[in-house]
Amino acid sequence: MTAVILCRKDRKMIDLHTHTTASDGSKTPRELVKLAKEAGLTAVAVTDHDNIDGLSEAVQAGEELGICVIPGIELSAKFERELHIVGLFIDFENEMLVQTIAGLQEFRRKRNDFTLRKLQELGFALSMEEVRKMATGNVMGRAHFARAMVKQGYVESTKEAFQKYLGNGRPAYSANQMLTPRECIALIHQSGGLAFLAHCHFLKKEGKDFTDLVDELVSYGLDGLEGFYTEYTPEKQKEYLKVCQDKGLLVSGGSDYHGVMKPDISIGSGFGGLNVPDCLLDPMRERLKYGRKEG
Repeated sequence: MTAVILCRKDRKMIDLHTHTTASDGSKTPRELVKLAKEAGLTAVAVTDHDNIDGLSEAVQAGEELGICVIPGIELSAKFERELHIVGLFIDFENEMLVQTIAGLQEFRRKRNDFTLRKLQELGFALSMEEVRKMATGNVMGRAHFARAMVKQGYVESTKEAFQKYLGNGRPAYSANQMLTPRECIALIHQSGGLAFLAHCHFLKKEGKDFTDLVDELVSYGLDGLEGFYTEYTPEKQKEYLKVCQDKGLLVSGGSDYHGVMKPDISIGSGFGGLNVPDCLLDPMRERLKYGRKEG
């Protein structure tokens, strides 16, 4: 039985998937933690893309403001579609994690060169300097290209930029990633954290195809799934929670808050109806205390 079923009716809310200026969010780590506190959340996880630069500031802000801040990360993995693994409760000073993140940033820079070249081939007069101005942290990615395209008037919104040019399967998209799913999970475990499959619907896998993939990831040590997510339909949320229940997996969830990068998404509540209960944290802490699956 999953923690979801055991939650009280008066449950408090959390958000375990958010982004700051350390990657492609528009709020600094301190601003994001303050926003989470003002939203009435009891805990928030900062999970920047391939980056840990904002975690120290976020944790300190949490201590000062009286809200639990969970250090996290979102890692991109090699796969046929976008497969992201969110790590929670990581030790962001872990030497292997720090070294790997440095390598990921160099890898990301090369992928950005590819994206810029493809956009230029499509006729967009963009420069890397213009894109870099959209980023406030050390990580630059597709969201910053999208913002630069909006600023130059090539598209009306970042959503349009992704739908037409930057999203999976679009002409300026690169599926090239540095780490395999197994390596992402191992890195998160090495740094003392728990590994969750993020936004499961992005994978476009249904039924047995999806559960077979989950079984493969569990064989590598995956701890759980994002059972709650901003874009899930009620049916999808029910499906993913049942997979967790059937397979004895932990449940996580979050808004994927980015600030102005995704202006329709609010921290904690997503599009308005997201409710991630704080009772999900106890099973996670028990797993960390008594041991996790190893791949």
